[in-house]
Amino acid sequence: MQAQSLSGQRAFADYLDLTKPRIGMLSVFTTFVGMWLAAQGLPPLQLVIFALIGTALAAGAAGALNNFLDRDLDRRMERTARRPLPSGRLMPYQALALGISLSLASFAVLVLFVNLLTALLALFAIFFYAPVYTLWLKRKTPLCTVLGGITGAIPPLMGWTAVMNGIEPAALVLFAILFLWQPPHFWALALLRQEEYRNAGIPMLPVVHGSEMTRRQIVLYASALLPISVLLYPTGVVGFGYLIPAVILGAGFLWMALRCMLHPENPRAAQQLFLYSVLYLAGLSLAMILDPIRSL
Repeated sequence: MQAQSLSGQRAFADYLDLTKPRIGMLSVFTTFVGMWLAAQGLPPLQLVIFALIGTALAAGAAGALNNFLDRDLDRRMERTARRPLPSGRLMPYQALALGISLSLASFAVLVLFVNLLTALLALFAIFFYAPVYTLWLKRKTPLCTVLGGITGAIPPLMGWTAVMNGIEPAALVLFAILFLWQPPHFWALALLRQEEYRNAGIPMLPVVHGSEMTRRQIVLYASALLPISVLLYPTGVVGFGYLIPAVILGAGFLWMALRCMLHPENPRAAQQLFLYSVLYLAGLSLAMILDPIRSL
């Protein structure tokens, strides 16, 4: 009986792993930020619950389908070889069935309890991440990180459309912030793991064009991110309580990127940039939520 219980727990953990829950939590959080800004505070609780459930289901679907399509590459990398499919703990058809089921569930929840536009955005994100990014971009071009960022930038857009049922300039700025944030974040990690990517045959930027080019591109995107994040202020959805932290955090991001470029001999510079990028996004999102303009 105990063995069956442990087996069931292991299977549940493996199915959960297929959905990439950490990415899912980020998607849910950025969706909530989009909703908060659109509503200028907390939207109706029922809408929040269904929008976040729909987002979580969509993120889980994309993760499961990515695991299904990437199982051959995952076997070649030490970091991913222990995932449920390459390790043989689950079968490919199980990941495919989970991905399809979660996709349908996400669309149903969003179209029935939120709105059609948000449901279509979720469906687009799943499709772009699974077949387009996983099967084509990731295997064919170093632009995979840039173009793949489209999917990661959609959740705050979904949050906005869940409340407004439309796309306004502020929503596009939110999309742009997430879109520009992702390349420096993932390229910093790629600098640390470029041999793994090379051995797996994945054409990440450091593998194809070298570390120097990658570091320059990181600085370029960090430079663009600072003014784009500030651009949220003139849209009228945030005040100085957001603007000042955005400038400070963005300047810090740019400084870390420059440090990474100017000290290529120091691997810790890339690691610290990666960690700072996480803190940057968390801090920027918190500034959006805590901005004093909400209390006016």
